[in-house]
Amino acid sequence: MNFHPLTSPTEWQNALCHLPNTHALQSWTWAAFKSRWGWQMQPLVMLQPGSDKPLAAAMVLKRPLPRTPFSILYVPKGPAFDYTNEALRGLVLAELEQIARQERGIFIKIDPDVVKGWGAEVEQPAPGGVEFIQDLQARGWRFADDQIQFRNTVELDLTLSEEELLAAMKSKTRYNIGLAVRKEITVRAGTPDDFPALAAMYQETGERDGFGLRPLPYYLDAWQSFHQSGMGQLLLADYGGEPVAAVYLVKSGQKVIYMYGASTEKERNRMPNYLLQWEAIRWAKAQGFERYDMWGAPDEFTESDRLWGVWRFKAGFNGQVVRHIGAWDYVARPFWYWVYGTAVPKYLDVLKKRGSNWVMG
Repeated sequence: MNFHPLTSPTEWQNALCHLPNTHALQSWTWAAFKSRWGWQMQPLVMLQPGSDKPLAAAMVLKRPLPRTPFSILYVPKGPAFDYTNEALRGLVLAELEQIARQERGIFIKIDPDVVKGWGAEVEQPAPGGVEFIQDLQARGWRFADDQIQFRNTVELDLTLSEEELLAAMKSKTRYNIGLAVRKEITVRAGTPDDFPALAAMYQETGERDGFGLRPLPYYLDAWQSFHQSGMGQLLLADYGGEPVAAVYLVKSGQKVIYMYGASTEKERNRMPNYLLQWEAIRWAKAQGFERYDMWGAPDEFTESDRLWGVWRFKAGFNGQVVRHIGAWDYVARPFWYWVYGTAVPKYLDVLKKRGSNWVMG
């Protein structure tokens, strides 16, 4: 059994619909968007022998490394298959290793949605995640220094009633939701006409909170791509007819992901982010989704972690902390992997200063 390419977005979507553990970043929409920003998309599927039933799928993104004959390969939040199937795990990993060699890749990176455990301060291990890590280590894969996506997240169970979800929240979070209502914050669905306002808020948020920003056209392209495919939904919190906060939600299987969030310094005392997050949860529940993914939690639950401030906000909604196995690299060319990890970061800093859009994620 081998991976073979697909050329039709319809066929790709049908394959994903028949597989477990799929993710929005494995969608044709996301890959086509990334192909406009320097990546080459390679949709690969593995079929059951003598059948058209998919066993696994991997949306591989390939990017040439500037001024070398080599490339890097990345399977964002994938591949998708039954992670509990030990034999299939071996087949999928072997195929990805072979692809890395064939494509002149320095390495191939995967970060599948495999749960390693649950809980913040005390982690409850997930047996399947432990076994997957053991397989990766036995085959020579390395836990990646460059994780790209958030390793941990917070999820809410949308099968609970709204009353149960509210009751489970911390009292301060419930209070702030009510305060925003009393302070005349309103929440509405956005349209593409609101994307420039979202972009301005996102830039302000990045500068205020100190996280790296890509060029704003990159985000506008992403939001428009998800919107056109029916995967995206923008919600905005307004005060006096002016947007003061926004969330961009992305549908992914049976869950909704809070993938982008932004706010201004204006009217923060009115707690717009709390009401906006609650309305996003209500929207996802009303659409029939089962989980709400708050997209990101600390790697280590200590105040020194870069996401500690974000975690304090998300913790108030009292979701379940989900820990994933993270990103792993199969190194096809060890020397160049070392170069990529040492010299290339300095080179990329030079490119960024010159305004280049060369980015890994």
